[in-house]
Amino acid sequence: MKSPIQKPTFKIALCAIIAALAVMLMLITSLIPVGTYALPCFAGVLLIAIVIEYGAKWALGVYAVVSVLSFFVAGDKEAVLYFAMLFGYYPVLKAFIEGKLKSKLVQYVLKFALFNAAAVGSFFIATKLMAVPAEEFTFFGIYMPLVFLAFGNLFFLLYDFALTTFVVFYVRKIREKLLHIFK
Repeated sequence: MKSPIQKPTFKIALCAIIAALAVMLMLITSLIPVGTYALPCFAGVLLIAIVIEYGAKWALGVYAVVSVLSFFVAGDKEAVLYFAMLFGYYPVLKAFIEGKLKSKLVQYVLKFALFNAAAVGSFFIATKLMAVPAEEFTFFGIYMPLVFLAFGNLFFLLYDFALTTFVVFYVRKIREKLLHIFK
């Protein structure tokens, strides 16, 4: 017999709920000062349940919906850019990278290459397409994007570790409760 969480109606409902929560997080990015960076991360974390339960296709569908809706409703377009350029699809890519590649070194090289490409791409999109003046990134004569990139790599390492921790927490605690509730 098929598990209740595997039924098509439950899949659609769970994906819709997670998409709504992620869009809500993106919506409040302009209300919280650190929301530009933190809330896209949290919105991406929500997709872990979809990756685990239904796979990459469903998770990428939720990612696409959240990205498009966030573009229209979120006040902080820079946060939407961070979600769309990395944090929204990273949980899917993380699962793929860790599932396919055995070498931890190769995994981390690939993950950091992805992060740095997304960070640099986001910077250029923000300055060229979103009209964020590049001068805003200079502070006391120091070109801050390089400093941000260095700290961003440290943050990304913590984010990757936090995602791994949340996956374990989800599988051991939340998933069991979902299965028990919907038996």
